Amino acid sequence: MSISKDVYSAGPFKSIFAQAVKVDNTLYISGQVGIKADGTPGADIVEQTQLAYANILKVLNQYGASAHNIVDETWFTTNMKDLMKQSDAVFSTRGEFYEGAAEVCQTVVEVNALVMPGLLLEIKCVAKL
Repeated sequence: MSISKDVYSAGPFKSIFAQAVKVDNTLYISGQVGIKADGTPGADIVEQTQLAYANILKVLNQYGASAHNIVDETWFTTNMKDLMKQSDAVFSTRGEFYEGAAEVCQTVVEVNALVMPGLLLEIKCVAKL
């Protein structure tokens, strides 16, 4: 059985993977990382969280959606201790993105490495449209 997919590809890796795939009214957003416009990682996990959420918002905007459409997110971090040490600032950034209480399922996982050196966090989401 085949399914109909609406694929959104952008950025430097657009020939390798999609930024998002929409199936019916569900949007699957690939992991977004905290890189600046020049391709370098943000200075720390707080800035990288802000940048990752900004990238997620760009994808959501392609479908006329907002952070309120997100129902599930997975965070991948290379250093859980650092994340927890800065959790007030990191989760304050998350709260700003969701404009208050996030009504979103969340999983946080520690991994060995992300796609490029210097990255500390990657956020993958599922949204309902």
